[in-house]
Amino acid sequence: MTKIDMIENLEAVKARMAKAAAEAERPADAASLTVVSKTFPADRIEPVLAAGHRAFGENRVQEAQGKWPALKETYPDAHLHLIGSLQTNKAVDAVALFDVIEVLDREKLARALAKAMDTADRRPDLFVQVNTGEEAQKGGVPPGEAVTFANWCKDELNLPVIGMMAIPPAEDVPAPHFALTAKLAAEAGLPEVSMGMSGDYDVAVQMGATHVRVGSAIFGARG
Repeated sequence: MTKIDMIENLEAVKARMAKAAAEAERPADAASLTVVSKTFPADRIEPVLAAGHRAFGENRVQEAQGKWPALKETYPDAHLHLIGSLQTNKAVDAVALFDVIEVLDREKLARALAKAMDTADRRPDLFVQVNTGEEAQKGGVPPGEAVTFANWCKDELNLPVIGMMAIPPAEDVPAPHFALTAKLAAEAGLPEVSMGMSGDYDVAVQMGATHVRVGSAIFGARG
């Protein structure tokens, strides 16, 4: 895929987001776009940065460490989201590199992040990941525990939890899962909701997403 194709795809995604917001009677900029750059090398990401986009998502700490420090030297205002599962032994590295961590899903990780933030004096924003389909193979807090867990993280550990994130089961209609995630975030008093990917981000915007995560619709299929 050429640089021109990627930029055209980026603009098409943003236009579709604005259209979905209008249809839901939300402001055109109600949801922000996180471009998912996992598995793509720096030379594929750089044209999107050069076009002015600044929010990107990565799945693995180690992969991000291999490409983003150099990219951030050129684009220091780039904003990096961790959207893949996080092991507690990577908490220090994640706090050092990422601006947003969207995968807070258990007490042990919460304590590790709190310790890492205190040590580094750096406080990335956090999202509680909700396992809306209660899938055994997927990370995330069960919906029935999400509000209590979010409140505990904020009140007991003083963590900067700002929202909730969810990835619906692939075989399910996504809208009910999006609605549930938005409802839980509201119940917890959290203003941000991260949900929606390349196949359903317009639905997510209509259902109240404030962040969507789109990669293949911009970069093309992963190898």
